[in-house]
Amino acid sequence: MHPFVSLAKETIETYIREGRIIQLPDPLLPEMTEKAGVFVSLKKHGQLRGCIGTFMPMRETLAQEIISNAVASATEDHRFSPVEEKELPDITYSVDVLSCPEKIIDISELDPKKYGIIVSDGIRKALLLPDLEGVDTVEEQLRIARMKAGIFPEKEVEILRFEVRRYK
Repeated sequence: MHPFVSLAKETIETYIREGRIIQLPDPLLPEMTEKAGVFVSLKKHGQLRGCIGTFMPMRETLAQEIISNAVASATEDHRFSPVEEKELPDITYSVDVLSCPEKIIDISELDPKKYGIIVSDGIRKALLLPDLEGVDTVEEQLRIARMKAGIFPEKEVEILRFEVRRYK
């Protein structure tokens, strides 16, 4: 198991079982000292069970970003009830580390298998990670992201793309 995934798993299991947030690993692995946006995703029997993240770094280190987003993915994803201790053996974890988003000029620059997207219209904004099951076309990716943001299909939006390094 990759150290990022181990950190997310330990964070969630400790928080659910003991109600406390773990300390940062000491010493931090060099790759955990970087700064980047991070999403932590939880699946139970192959189905999404929680996913929370940040598209830009909000904390000093990747390790802090993973810890914060791991707790949030298990307890604050409004689509699901908080993870319960009895579910922990059935949960699988993944950590996506995001590249810096870049604005695109034309949708031909998108590829839902390679790039995630951020769509925005003023204050309405949504992010969709790349390479999601069932999202095979740019049009479908844009439709889902607009729906998440509450943006009407005909409304002009700014589109940013990003890549992820996915760890399982």
